[in-house]
Amino acid sequence: MREGLTISSPPTELHLPYGHASLAALVPADHPVDVVDPPPTAAVTDDPLGLVQQAVDAPVGGFSWGVFEGARSVAIAINDKTRPVPHAHLLPPLLDRLATLGVADEAITFYVAVGSHPPMRPDELPAILPADVLTRYRVVSHDADAADDLVRLGETSRGTPVWVNRAYSEAERRIVVGNLEPHQFVGFSGGVKSAAIGLAGRATIDANHALLAHPHSKIGTYDGNPARQDVEEIGAAIGIHLALNAILDEDRRIAEVLAGEPVPVMWAGIGRVRERCAVPVSQDYAVVVSSAGGHPKDLNVYQAQKAVQSAALIVRPGGTIVLVAACPEGSGSEGYEQWVAERRTHRQVLDDFAAEGFRIGPHKAFQLARDAQLARIIVVSELPAELADRLLLETAPSVQAAIDDALGSLPAGERIAVLPHAPRIIPEVA
Repeated sequence: MREGLTISSPPTELHLPYGHASLAALVPADHPVDVVDPPPTAAVTDDPLGLVQQAVDAPVGGFSWGVFEGARSVAIAINDKTRPVPHAHLLPPLLDRLATLGVADEAITFYVAVGSHPPMRPDELPAILPADVLTRYRVVSHDADAADDLVRLGETSRGTPVWVNRAYSEAERRIVVGNLEPHQFVGFSGGVKSAAIGLAGRATIDANHALLAHPHSKIGTYDGNPARQDVEEIGAAIGIHLALNAILDEDRRIAEVLAGEPVPVMWAGIGRVRERCAVPVSQDYAVVVSSAGGHPKDLNVYQAQKAVQSAALIVRPGGTIVLVAACPEGSGSEGYEQWVAERRTHRQVLDDFAAEGFRIGPHKAFQLARDAQLARIIVVSELPAELADRLLLETAPSVQAAIDDALGSLPAGERIAVLPHAPRIIPEVA
């Protein structure tokens, strides 16, 4: 090497999921980048239907398909458009098995488990269900506020009133179909949750979600998680006969499938999810760049907020979180948007939320405000400036601008973390 010649290291190039595409940015070489993503796993089979069939043929727990033989009404809870559930692969083996047991097509009804989200319109259903399912079976969308369509089934040990979809509850046999993955405060999705929350009344959802403030209601916990155990009690009151759950890889392909009684499905699946999703890191970070993972996880702020909470687990107090989420549908909740628009600071959000009591919708403002007390949050999205301001969100025109801003005062050598698929990982500081 010639004397006096300086060789500069190239910057690190980032590609972050964003809507149906991705956004790129460069991180200067003097800031090493730790990509916090699930560990490499074995190749996923090219036969997802075969995986589902294996699960249907070998259910876990004490489940027996005999309970469905000749059933006169079967209700199947499925997730809405905000969850990337592979219904096209999960449903055919399930429906074939029900047919062999003498369950007629007209005896089966699908219930779209929207939870507190707006009911899905008929024209939106092709986005989540195969055409042959829509033509062969009855499909209805739940409405958490349709009082006449709800029935009360008592209350849980934590005082949550159990209001659920009446027609689903009164079916002779009940099934839930969904994904088993990390959840920001229920610990893990899957099992009875699609019905216990997805087909619940607003009073039930509010009471259960109020438990998110408990220190043990956090991502990656199950047995000691009060929010999750409350969900299990709601599910027990409904009486779910079968859970069919997929575990997806980082590309949203089916990696594993479990079928059987809901609780045994959860116990069998949690260890497998942790193997895929728990990511240890050796330190906390002054800057965490967190993508919601693209569509549909970043449809709106309501969904994308989960990426902030994942980042908050490893951000240093006083640090910065850069949220990368397209949010083409805006806030995703009229109740959230209207409530937060009447507040001007995160501190006011926290104080008013505590004074008024828990409500679905405003709880998103509470979650964001709580994390904003820990770290600065910069949002890169398609949100109109006026809407972002109403939601108390600081924005940047690009990922590059947000990263440059966040790195501005950091000394050289300070490492930063990047979470390309934040909602589906469990980041843990060792």
